[in-house]
Amino acid sequence: MTETIKLSPLDTHFADFIVRIDRHPGNGLWWGAALASYFAGRGHSCTNLSEALSACAVPLLPIPREPPPDDARHWRDSLMLCDAVGAPGAYTPLVLDPAGRLYLHRCWRYEQQVAGGILSRALPLEIHEIRLEAALDRYFPAVDLQRSAARMALTRRFSVISGGPGTGKTATVARILALLLEVAGDSRPEIALAAPTGKAALRLHQSILHAADRLALPDEIRGFLPTGVCTIHRLLGVQSRGGGFRHTRDNRLPCEILVVDEASMVDLQLMASLLEALRDDARVILLGDRNQLASVEAGAVLADICDSAVQGGVPVTQLTKSYRFGGDSGIAALSHLINGGESAAATELLKSGEYPDIIWRPLPTGRAFEAAFSTVVRDGFAGYVRAASPGEALAELGSFRVLSPLRSGPYGIENLNRLCGAALDPERNNDPPSFRMMPVMITGNNYELGLFNGDTGVVMESDGTPAVWFENPEGGVRHLSTLRLPPFDTAFALTVHKSQGSEFDRVLLILPDHLSEVLSRELLYTAVTRARRSIEIWGTEEVFRQTVDRRTVRKSGLAERLAAGEQNG
Repeated sequence: MTETIKLSPLDTHFADFIVRIDRHPGNGLWWGAALASYFAGRGHSCTNLSEALSACAVPLLPIPREPPPDDARHWRDSLMLCDAVGAPGAYTPLVLDPAGRLYLHRCWRYEQQVAGGILSRALPLEIHEIRLEAALDRYFPAVDLQRSAARMALTRRFSVISGGPGTGKTATVARILALLLEVAGDSRPEIALAAPTGKAALRLHQSILHAADRLALPDEIRGFLPTGVCTIHRLLGVQSRGGGFRHTRDNRLPCEILVVDEASMVDLQLMASLLEALRDDARVILLGDRNQLASVEAGAVLADICDSAVQGGVPVTQLTKSYRFGGDSGIAALSHLINGGESAAATELLKSGEYPDIIWRPLPTGRAFEAAFSTVVRDGFAGYVRAASPGEALAELGSFRVLSPLRSGPYGIENLNRLCGAALDPERNNDPPSFRMMPVMITGNNYELGLFNGDTGVVMESDGTPAVWFENPEGGVRHLSTLRLPPFDTAFALTVHKSQGSEFDRVLLILPDHLSEVLSRELLYTAVTRARRSIEIWGTEEVFRQTVDRRTVRKSGLAERLAAGEQNG
């Protein structure tokens, strides 16, 4: 049965508005506007007219205002006669490019800004080859992919280091920064470190410090390595009134080198804002795993950049050797099969019991699920509930976590968090902040309090009153009253999306008993690779296989634009 496309009120109102303001509304304009809005709301930068014809052929709700187009070429010709549709560069609500990609104007503009910001920095720089090799020999003596990544970062103002967990991305970038500082001599460049969420920023900060300690750098280099990390929004400076950012192309960021971690989570609009706010001569180094979930908002920038590299576009270094997982790692083997879409082999491996670090359990139902889940939760959080101090509790939160793709339903995090609370403290008060040892995750940015989306805290008493404790980026812990807590979610169980940027020793992943729209190969890979030591998956074989088979593809023209070297149009 063909799935019905359900347009939102925004989609239909937008289409009605476009038809109303157009003096020559040709056939198919309503459909083009409605589908451009619909696909943008589902994470796509554009919609291809040829592919959109298949969407016109399925049931559409509400009932469309006009008959659907039946030929892509005629549809394109008709749209180009409309006032509301223009070629790239035109200031029109809809933009139709020569490849038949139809954009909302803002999406086309963001894509153009990202392409321009990357391509202007991607050209090779003139550099003394002998000195370069000598510098690389000191920090990267092995001729490997990490050395290749360093060479790329030194010889271009834009570079990407992609790789799975444990492939040494942050260790590599720490050495690259030390190398750039050494090459710069007395003119020490200003370096900024950023990530999409507070949790990811904190992890980058800790990784850089750890790598710097292992490098045994001379004081004159170590002293100039950046120690502060912030979210991208904080770096750009969110305006409290009117929205937007303080730093724009008219008020550039002062940094000369920018490192962005977890780049797969950065959406098209945010990447456009970031690149526009940078100085033209600033270096940009993106770190991330292209196989992880894309951003919640429109675009898949990191994946597009990596795809362009395959087509001869922007060079990307793909680290493949994992220093965390050995050859006997089930997590590594399973994630590899998931990435490859090998659903039958992945299912067989998971069920085989061959690897002790990956565990499969058929999904229980009803009371049986609640009883089995409570047992695993009490065991997984045992060290956490015994913690005697906030610092110890926050550290123990990295030992175990429950993940789910869904928020609602019997297997969604709302119910799973309720079951976790009941299992760990059956007599707890129903008011969440009063529950001692309840973990929380901040769901928005609060610059006054220095708390950001993804920050994780724990409720414990301070001088007899409940307080929420968080890791301090400068070391140690800090707390604030529960009355001042910004919007948050209980965090015994997290959605897979919210778990990005975090890692846990042990993960319990609960898959639903039916296929959901959010399930995809990328989501499953992201969930599995959150585990450092073991992953336990509860689900049905059918849902697991179908999830591995489903790949998320976001429509975009960015990869093609980068491969062709197109900065404009």
